[in-house]
Amino acid sequence: IRIMTDFQTTFLHVDMDAFFASVEQRDHPELRGKPVVVGASPDQRGVVAAASYEARKYGIHSAMPSRTAKQKCPHAIFVTHNMGNYKEVSRQIMRIFESYTPLVQPLSIDEAFLDVTGSLRLFGDGKTIAEKIRRDILEQTRLTASVGVAPNMYLAKIASDMNKPDGLTEVPFEQKAIEAFLAPLPIGR
Repeated sequence: IRIMTDFQTTFLHVDMDAFFASVEQRDHPELRGKPVVVGASPDQRGVVAAASYEARKYGIHSAMPSRTAKQKCPHAIFVTHNMGNYKEVSRQIMRIFESYTPLVQPLSIDEAFLDVTGSLRLFGDGKTIAEKIRRDILEQTRLTASVGVAPNMYLAKIASDMNKPDGLTEVPFEQKAIEAFLAPLPIGR
């Protein structure tokens, strides 16, 4: 009896969209649709931990000094982080990942690599698993995630960033198609 089948090694990179800011917008409806910055107050020395997509339109990004963020978007709403809440949501998300594969490698509180090769027979191809994970995250946490599907972790990470927010990008698995997929990307990426 043949136990193993020849499945293509398949990795996902799941990255939550503007995680801290999205949690704040979810928990505080009055913040939805507004430029939200999680981090130090602009009148104090400190940096941006996360920025909502509405704030990112003004050029605000994580690790930027809060004063600079305020200059870029004077009407931004600054919120102090609630790490306990973010950690609890992260645990929920990691449990979702573990329901699809035991091979989860967290990179931070809001992103992880998943080796789903051994799960393909049970749950479908990589894209199908990614869609199920995104659906489960949305249903269970009311947050969105972007996912990259690829034959290795490096390509999965590149792919997850390509259609943010709430995106799903699948990298081809054949060498020539991978080269064609990568060719138009900026060299920095």
